[in-house]
Amino acid sequence: MSATPQKNRASRRVLAAAAGLATVGALVAAMPAGAQERGHGPGKDHGHHKPARTVDVQLLSFNDLHGNLEPPAGSAGTVNETQADGTTKAVPAGGVEYLASSLRTARKGHPYSITAAGGDMVGASPLLSGLFHDEPTIEALNKIDLDVTSVGNHEFDEGATELARLQNGGCHPVEGCYEKGKKFKGADFPYLAANVTSEKTGKPILKPYTVWKKNGVKIGFIGVTLEGTPNIVTANGVKGLKFHDEIETVNKYAKELDRQGVKSIVALIHEGGAPASSSYNYDCDSPAAGDGISGPITDIAKGISPKVDALVTGHTHQAYVCTIPDPAGNPRLVTSASSFGKLYTDTTLTYDRRTNDIVRTAVKAPKAKGSKHHPRPEPANPVSANHIVDRDQAPANDLTALIARWNTLAAPIANRPQGYISADINGRGSTAPEKPLGNLIADAQLEGLAPADKGGAVVAFMNPGGIRSDLVYKASGSEGDGVVTYGESFTVQPFTNMMNVLDLTGAQLVSALQQQVSGANQASPKILQVSKGLTYTLDMTKSGADRVVADTIRLNGEAIDPAKTYRVAMNEFLAGGGDGFAALGEGTNKLVGASDLDLFNEYLAAHSTAAAPLAPPATDRITVVQ
Repeated sequence: MSATPQKNRASRRVLAAAAGLATVGALVAAMPAGAQERGHGPGKDHGHHKPARTVDVQLLSFNDLHGNLEPPAGSAGTVNETQADGTTKAVPAGGVEYLASSLRTARKGHPYSITAAGGDMVGASPLLSGLFHDEPTIEALNKIDLDVTSVGNHEFDEGATELARLQNGGCHPVEGCYEKGKKFKGADFPYLAANVTSEKTGKPILKPYTVWKKNGVKIGFIGVTLEGTPNIVTANGVKGLKFHDEIETVNKYAKELDRQGVKSIVALIHEGGAPASSSYNYDCDSPAAGDGISGPITDIAKGISPKVDALVTGHTHQAYVCTIPDPAGNPRLVTSASSFGKLYTDTTLTYDRRTNDIVRTAVKAPKAKGSKHHPRPEPANPVSANHIVDRDQAPANDLTALIARWNTLAAPIANRPQGYISADINGRGSTAPEKPLGNLIADAQLEGLAPADKGGAVVAFMNPGGIRSDLVYKASGSEGDGVVTYGESFTVQPFTNMMNVLDLTGAQLVSALQQQVSGANQASPKILQVSKGLTYTLDMTKSGADRVVADTIRLNGEAIDPAKTYRVAMNEFLAGGGDGFAALGEGTNKLVGASDLDLFNEYLAAHSTAAAPLAPPATDRITVVQ
């Protein structure tokens, strides 16, 4: 499954230098004109042709786009910004029309500019992209001039064969070509999957790395996804694949690049951390380097070879620009740009032509010097910051046209009304353990699968990561306020997971609830959304499994009997033990029901009319002690 040679674009060249793969692709992309190298004024050579000792390379990066071509609706489409007075403001952001404009503006004056991404470009996408197996998003990323991305876990939602199609092109094997006379061309940037190998061959399924070259400047990119991808993707998606340790893989290929004379290396890692603040402009190096960030990326960063000069990360949908020292104790940048194209990171990498390496002195410019409002930072290498993709700027016309073209194809399905709501029902945008939209989804699953001939479910569980957006009251198009369209309900649940009803003992049911806050989920709890009738107390002052107060668990007012069998509804991902819920994977007597999306739409239709819209459900099932 090695990638085919890539297509030419214009003057900017990316060379894939993947050893042991059958093909080596060359990518060429348009390069903005007219910037300067250090030691020279713009476009001047001071009468001689000797290049400057150092050259500034601009690295623009983003992550977790998830096929959000249009600006995300509701709270999912905002970025938190801390104001000068300490208050926080939610700023509307995102949409590829604006991301394209932001990146194009940022590139001006930078002849050495690379655009890279940290995975999850596709998957769990809104209808506009998801309906067409994410071909519109790949096409948009081609127009944005993305140079390289790592794979993320969602790139495997439809399996390795479909991922190869997104890379190499060709129409969908079942649905064919979506536009008459047009064949899908695939990505004209390389997807990197260094730590994903074929069980049969033992080789990476896509290129492990690529080398960007211009005028003797060489920068290597290594791309990995999180080793735990099989735990968070359906079994079919990762069939025949092995996922390897992120640190070991990056270090292995950093050595290989180094041997080839590539001394400047950036790792694209689809794994991330959690900063202490949700504001994109929070300083996570306060009071000291990396103090304000926690999560898997901190240990990964500390283990990755000093040969690697910067880490572009993702997966957690958080915003941060942090300094985490490398194993040699030198400062190194670790960045992430939120999600859905709401932010981009602009990093200056100072390349030393004598050593062919990136100069790493201090990572972020100190805030001292100068006045409070006009600081004069001393030079620091690299310099990096996150920037909002604001919607006040002019949208990029070519991306506006792309969205309109695909919207025309999607409209007959997307605009069908499914139900009516009286106010926003928050899901993805809710930070609470129990989310109003989570309750609504779980109730829909229970109602659809409770009849004896549908499975006889008595309770339903929904994984929080499967809720991809909010249901927003304000109209997204011409449908009118409060109308939920098929496109909107699809955006909430885009995986179209098949529902399962299984036998679980009371003991297994209690274990599943405890696994929300213990084992793989101890550091970062995953709180299941539960259907009405199930109640319990979650005591976050305790640790591990004890956080679920076992003697408070009630189903329809009765304590759970450890020996009794309960019919439990859940999607196929949870039924496979996904998200660290091994107890749910132990279920027996499986009955496969309708898809989660079908049950959700049926529930909306049955419980709402224009005259009597559905109100946000109460969140009173989980009592949280902080």
